[in-house]
This record gives sequence, structure tokens and C-alpha cells, in this order.
Amino acid sequence: MEIELTDDEKKAIASLKRVAKKWPESLWLFSASGSLCVMKYDDNGIPYETKSGCMDPDAIVDSIDIPNDGGDW
Repeated sequence: MEIELTDDEKKAIASLKRVAKKWPESLWLFSASGSLCVMKYDDNGIPYETKSGCMDPDAIVDSIDIPNDGGDW
């Protein structure tokens, strides 16, 4: 399938690629219920988890309003 992109869509993708090049290793992104959450790793470089082994929402440092889905193919 070939999908045509608008110039604005191409620019948005290029912007995300530029951000990825300078993204700090201390942060990661987590998709939760449609929210793109910026998360911080602990001092050992491991994602914070709750006692039950789930991602800890207290480690969210910000969220970004870009539609997303964390499902797998």
C-alpha cells in the first residue's frame, strides 16, 4: 500500500526524527489510554514500576497530545 503524505505531514515526521536524535537517555515514551506520556528512568536506567509490576504513573513527567495507540500488530 502506498500512502501519500501532505507537506505538513512530512514536516511533522521530520520534526519527530530531529527530536529523536537529541532525546535524552534518561527519558522514554509510554502510550497509556491514548496519552503519550514522557517517563523518567530510575537511577539504574530502568523504568519505574509499581509493586505489581505495572508502569508507575508517578514517573510521568509530562504528556504530549499526539494521538497514539500502544497496541501491538
